[in-house]
Amino acid sequence: MTQPDRTVWHPSNNEQYVVHDFISHVEEKYQIKLKDYSDLHHWSVDKTSDFWLTFSEFSGMGLNGDIETVHQESEHMIDSKWFIDSELNYAKALLCNRNEGPAIIYRDETGRRIELSRSQLSSQVGSFIHSLDELGVQKGDVIAAVMTNGPETVIAMLACSAIGAVWTSCSPDFGVDAILDRFGQVSPKILITIDEYQYANKKHCMKEKMEAICEKLHSVETVFQVNYEDNKKKTTIVKNAEIFDQHLHKKIEPRYTPLPFDHPLFIMYSSGTTGKPKCIVHSAGGTLIQLMKEHQLHINIKPNDKVFFFTTCGWMMWNWLITSMASKATIVLYEGSPFHPQNDHLWKIADEEKITHFGISPRYISSLSSEKVSPINEYDLKHLKTVLSTGAPLLNEHFRFIHSSIKSDVQISSISGGTDIISCFALSTPMLPVVRGEIQSIGLGMDVRIFSQDGTESARGEKGELVCCKAFPSMPLYFFNDSNKEKYKDAYFNKFPGVWAHGDYACRTKDDGLVIFGRSDATLNSGGVRIGTAEIYRQVEKFDEILEAVVVEIKLRHDTEVVLFIVLKESFNLDQKLIDHIKIELKKNASPRHVPSKIISVNDIPRTISGKIAELTVKAAVEGTEIKNREALANPESVDLFVNIFNHEDGD
Repeated sequence: MTQPDRTVWHPSNNEQYVVHDFISHVEEKYQIKLKDYSDLHHWSVDKTSDFWLTFSEFSGMGLNGDIETVHQESEHMIDSKWFIDSELNYAKALLCNRNEGPAIIYRDETGRRIELSRSQLSSQVGSFIHSLDELGVQKGDVIAAVMTNGPETVIAMLACSAIGAVWTSCSPDFGVDAILDRFGQVSPKILITIDEYQYANKKHCMKEKMEAICEKLHSVETVFQVNYEDNKKKTTIVKNAEIFDQHLHKKIEPRYTPLPFDHPLFIMYSSGTTGKPKCIVHSAGGTLIQLMKEHQLHINIKPNDKVFFFTTCGWMMWNWLITSMASKATIVLYEGSPFHPQNDHLWKIADEEKITHFGISPRYISSLSSEKVSPINEYDLKHLKTVLSTGAPLLNEHFRFIHSSIKSDVQISSISGGTDIISCFALSTPMLPVVRGEIQSIGLGMDVRIFSQDGTESARGEKGELVCCKAFPSMPLYFFNDSNKEKYKDAYFNKFPGVWAHGDYACRTKDDGLVIFGRSDATLNSGGVRIGTAEIYRQVEKFDEILEAVVVEIKLRHDTEVVLFIVLKESFNLDQKLIDHIKIELKKNASPRHVPSKIISVNDIPRTISGKIAELTVKAAVEGTEIKNREALANPESVDLFVNIFNHEDGD
């Protein structure tokens, strides 16, 4: 029987993509011929230094100095250095790449809209730099923020990076312990906070939370307070706090300190679901060149495009989004619930603001689908070129929904990487078709392969560990409190010596794409066969009755079982008929080994603050082992639903 065509998008013959210009530049410079994406990728990996040098020139990232030593290799990938005699400034790259349109458009669930031009943004950044100078902030000092996704957060971050201070941030929905577990390790000198925020029409005051945090963060010398609403009384929630907007009115051009390529820029955090989060330090140059490569060569962001990603300041996609200003794009920020005041609110904004690149998560797509929201019937979306998605594997049903209910000819850009590399290992390209259920391509300059458990490379179609065999610029500089890089090595290099093992269970496809089946540390072992959790989610997603699901392998007495927990939509119950239907579909569309031993209905599923299903937390709760950091979860109360669940349920 002929397999149905799973190709859902083709490159346009009428558009000159940025990557085409780059290929022409490469071919002319090196007198070579690159006939397709495969040729380009092979060249970018085989000639690593030539690739990154050429892109640094092509991109307009503002790299200065002697760039002869592009990549200084070392005995271990972890000690590689890049552009060691070069200087740049991350903030300058974003602010001096001026376009005709606005720099920032801000929208929120209340209907508020703020627009800042590049000159307005630069002036406010310069004004805040002046205040930081007066406070004696130096290169290498840490500035921490508990902030919403608003213009003030961007202003503060750019001022911080302009002078060589190091930026780190959490969103205000983090709990006190979660914030202290992060900021307490990095000793910030300056703390910036919002006084309150609104989500789903509910106001949340930050006074009690920030007082508790400031009492414990003894390194903080000055607190700046951003007022969510215009408060004429300017009352402060923390004693002696400075009102942020009072520091933005001096008309001062920013000063940009020239800094080494590997100067620290951002401190990011691992999810922290198995202990205190790891504090991951990323470089200015590595972050900038890697993200500009993704934006220009993969996502096809052009000057005056409008780029949106639904994110908080506690997720790396915020840093990813903001950096698109370096490619002369306008960033569109959103704060609040994506479903308030109406469940298609984000698409209304996309239509009104003429957004070209729209980023969300699979969970958001699932919610739209379950509510039968159909933006294609309400909005024109004629400027929309790309829908991006990350946070979890994008399933077949998500591809179908986007094209049937959002826009039929939009490029679907499933991307995958992580906080660890502040970028992607695999993402889209405008040079290849989009195949449903797959990530289009491996990132340029990224020597990504799939290894079997014995460390040999897997054949196409065989599942295994996603690894990277060569160094790349956006690898972490180091972890905080890890002088010998032991935590760093343990995190990525213990599984296969000298090779970065990312922790994803994946396979390469015949179409040169990639399918990710979930985290390898949460892989199921069914009768001796490794199964990725996403393989089960792909089938469960098809059921109208099911809102979301989590599947784990658990130890029960002297045996192990695969258990599927499902959250049902309102008005549905888990009866034997539905259980049998789920099992039949899994057996028919996946394999008999994909059929769980038990299927149990729950009211909620634990998720990290960035929205990822916390499979290992569910496993620990069911098995009764210690759960070290509930504060790292967006919904910590959900863990209790799984504790001792087999002592008080009768389901199959």
